Amino acid sequence: MTGTIFDIQRFSVHDGPGIRTTVFMKGCPLRCVWCHNPEGLSSEIQLSFSERKCLNCGLCGKRENISDAEKCPAEALCVCGREIDEDELFDEIKKDGMFYGPDGGVTFSGGECLLQADFVSSVIKKAKAHGFSSAIDTSGCVPWQSIEKTLEYCDVYLYDVKCADPIIHRQFTGVDNRLILENLKMLSRTGKRIWIRTPVIPGFNDTLEEITAVAEIVSSLHSVEQVTLMPYHSYGSDKYAALGMQYKYNASAKVPDEKIKTFKNIFKKRNITVI
Repeated sequence: MTGTIFDIQRFSVHDGPGIRTTVFMKGCPLRCVWCHNPEGLSSEIQLSFSERKCLNCGLCGKRENISDAEKCPAEALCVCGREIDEDELFDEIKKDGMFYGPDGGVTFSGGECLLQADFVSSVIKKAKAHGFSSAIDTSGCVPWQSIEKTLEYCDVYLYDVKCADPIIHRQFTGVDNRLILENLKMLSRTGKRIWIRTPVIPGFNDTLEEITAVAEIVSSLHSVEQVTLMPYHSYGSDKYAALGMQYKYNASAKVPDEKIKTFKNIFKKRNITVI
């Protein structure tokens, strides 16, 4: 079985417990206007072009085919994404095994990794048999059956709850959040470990009303271990032009530290561990 990935990040310390190898899968059902991994949106293998690196040598031709990227001496034209066999990927994961310790392991992210649930499930099954921990970073915007395929082998789910209001959610991500929240409730009922991750985005969910509503959702669940509030950043905005896309959000927007502190207190008052 093969899957389509766009990156493997080693020695990651922010994608689950311990030290981890994070595998980024291509394809996503959401179109969050602030997305910092635009190379994960399409399920297709793409070309990325950096005008800053370009030598204008003309060797790459029309920059339309993967073969054109192979001709580029400056790596200004690059292939974004590749198909990989499950055994080949697991061999890459095993290379980091000595660093994992008792808590670390592999995390699948994206894009939305559960759009390739069969592939992910097969690899984390191998990880479990090898004694490695597995985590899945998901938006939850997939059929429940896709999550269900991973339940036996996944140790912790990093679950995105972006906002509570379905209308606002659709306005900024392209879909409402009813399926996401329903899947979250079902996942909680299984007793699996859940880490909630909420990006705090100016003009989207950076209000007391929205963050309080998210805290209420979390407090109603049974197996959430912690919540991480992630302040908005624009680190991925430069990738858009390279992919022939337009970054539609305000790259200069910021969330004040005091505001984040206030939001964290909303969770703490409900005895929810928040980072």
